[in-house]
Amino acid sequence: MEMPPSEAAAAPSTPGGPGGGGGLLKAMSPGVVDYLFRQLVSGRPAEDVYWEREGISLAAQPEGAELARRLAETDIDALTPTELFHYVRAAQRLASWAEDLRQAAVGRYCHAGADAPQSGRNRI
Repeated sequence: MEMPPSEAAAAPSTPGGPGGGGGLLKAMSPGVVDYLFRQLVSGRPAEDVYWEREGISLAAQPEGAELARRLAETDIDALTPTELFHYVRAAQRLASWAEDLRQAAVGRYCHAGADAPQSGRNRI
């Protein structure tokens, strides 16, 4: 028996269903699902508001070795969507900072020969 078009459009898509996709749950990692489940069971809000008390956030961490270490040690599968957004932004800031360092070093390397004294240039 087929569903009327209005009900079919409102029905959630399931992997074997008419939409073929997994919907929102397919896009969520197991770590996020686990976190949200623990929050729901304990009666706390879905957003993690306690991480701000644990120290400097990734968004406020200055670019450098400490930010690189924190990003490398983070289990991205356990992040909420908001935390994942801040993680990506911090990684972009770090990459931009590292690119600026690289460009400064290349510029110094390329101009090092031009700034050196050329005292023996006339010798044959």
